[in-house]
Amino acid sequence: MTKNMRRDFNNRDELVNYLREEFPNAIQPEHISHTIGGRKEAEKRLRKIHPREYTTSRNYLNGSVSHLSAYIRHGVMNLAEVRDYILNISKNIHEAEKFINELGWRDYWQRIYAQIGDEIWKDREEYKTGYTAKDYNNNLPEDILDAKTGLRCIDEFTNALYKTGYLHNHARMYLASYIVHHRKIKWQTGARWFLQHLLDGDPASNNLSWQWVASTFSHKPYFFNRENLEKFTEGIYCRECPLYKKCPFEGTYEELEARLFPNRLSNREGHR
Repeated sequence: MTKNMRRDFNNRDELVNYLREEFPNAIQPEHISHTIGGRKEAEKRLRKIHPREYTTSRNYLNGSVSHLSAYIRHGVMNLAEVRDYILNISKNIHEAEKFINELGWRDYWQRIYAQIGDEIWKDREEYKTGYTAKDYNNNLPEDILDAKTGLRCIDEFTNALYKTGYLHNHARMYLASYIVHHRKIKWQTGARWFLQHLLDGDPASNNLSWQWVASTFSHKPYFFNRENLEKFTEGIYCRECPLYKKCPFEGTYEELEARLFPNRLSNREGHR
């Protein structure tokens, strides 16, 4: 007989304790997200959005982002009402443009998902890295899973993923790029890992973003260097990292490209 789950609780702690009792193997004390669910909380977050500040700061980890993704993902709020609200509070279309563009990308991912279904798990195109799919491994190494790579940024991103169920978009790209390009892990493996922990995770936005990083849904791979990471994280990881200026992300983009994708560069030279 199917057991009916409780729906009414006096407070959040009571809810958390109930879930721990019902799912003792799934709920860990250190992995309880502080994100509050429900329509009221979604509306509160919506009212805090400032389109102009979003445009200028959204790429920074402490930037003015909406944190609405989980509410949109679970149908608490839809893209159209977010769009209409942003247009209504903006002084002009240019002030709202960047935020609306991001809503458009989310809608685009969903439309692709609606068309191809489970094909979302397959490479949309070949890798543009100079490698083929068979050159990438299927399993995430233990040091990544345990947040013990020794790279302060990567380990902190992983811990945040576990503890909060959320990562800033830039942190997601950094982590995905490290997994695919530095550790040669298939993007599907990383995508499944994210979906296990992200409160806003859905195959459309998640998988196609991973494919964009990997280059199977883009004309080139996404990768970053230490200067880029230090800029958009305001140095909070780099200045405490024992590998500062000796990490895998050190160097110009040209130098990193040569190290990460030597076959790609060789093929490019051969076609000149």
